Amino acid sequence: CYLSSGTKKNIHPFSRRTTRFYAESISGEQIYESLSHFGEYAGRTVVIKYGGHAMSDASAALCFAQDMVLLQRLGVNPVVVHGGGPQIGNMLERLSIPSSFIDGLRVTDAATVEVAEMVLCGSINKQIAAAVTKAGGHALGLSGRDDSLILAEKLIKQVQNDKGELDLVDLGFVGHPVNVNANLLHSLLNQSIIPVIAPIASNSLNPDQVLSVNADTAAGAVAAALGAARLLLLTDVQGVLDADSNLIQEITPNSAKGLVADGIIRGGMLPKIQTALDAVKAGVEGAAIVDGRVPHTVLKELFSTFGSGTLIVPDHATATSFPSSQKKKKIQQHIM
Repeated sequence: CYLSSGTKKNIHPFSRRTTRFYAESISGEQIYESLSHFGEYAGRTVVIKYGGHAMSDASAALCFAQDMVLLQRLGVNPVVVHGGGPQIGNMLERLSIPSSFIDGLRVTDAATVEVAEMVLCGSINKQIAAAVTKAGGHALGLSGRDDSLILAEKLIKQVQNDKGELDLVDLGFVGHPVNVNANLLHSLLNQSIIPVIAPIASNSLNPDQVLSVNADTAAGAVAAALGAARLLLLTDVQGVLDADSNLIQEITPNSAKGLVADGIIRGGMLPKIQTALDAVKAGVEGAAIVDGRVPHTVLKELFSTFGSGTLIVPDHATATSFPSSQKKKKIQQHIM
């Protein structure tokens, strides 16, 4: 991080002193590599789902805010969709409101969704927007309920019972996005404002009803609506690992089927992969599951050859339409 230790603390993140400091430890080849990727994203939109360690650790959160500002200065249009599950859980515990989960999704009653909206929209959302502004950017905190930014329908979950049969389970005030007001986001991006979105939506059939939306799912819907160049899902793991715990650099819809069948993709990674696959199917050029514990993980994923996690691209990806993806594959094959 720019301000991670000792003598760096008094150096402005974008000052010439900082530039000289880092130039001493970066090779010309690394600089060339990064610069060669800038053109791929200039003037284009990148949607980042922000959560986990990158949001809960103060130093990592500062790095993230500075990275969003840097992206903006490089001509990229970042859009942030954030989570906040642990913070919601802490507040529910403080208020003595019990929590329950089904397949990783919180069962949300009226009291819980009220707390979720309070924490996500009233606390976390404003903290992130303020951090980006403090770092020198322009950000606006939004809820999915603002100007009907995200409309959702109630999510009914299919769960396998002890007999192997599928039961339909009502998760309460939990929703799945059905519409995103892309015009609102384009308007903000055209004014060089970074939208920071809390995943709280209005029910499409009853706008007065509040629905909590999974942050990954909300980010995927936003990326699809904007026709984003990239969707980045920040996690607390490296990405998708193979049977030998090695990072899988790239996945396509076809290869994903085999990885699921073989049990490589399982547990909490399943819904993330599905979100990424849905986004790619909807027109997003690529979706990456990246390690949010790595400093500047967003910059590393976008502007380096090997990225910072697992990249999901369409089956028909070509060197012309996905230059960084193909470059990654070719170099990896050469090394192997």
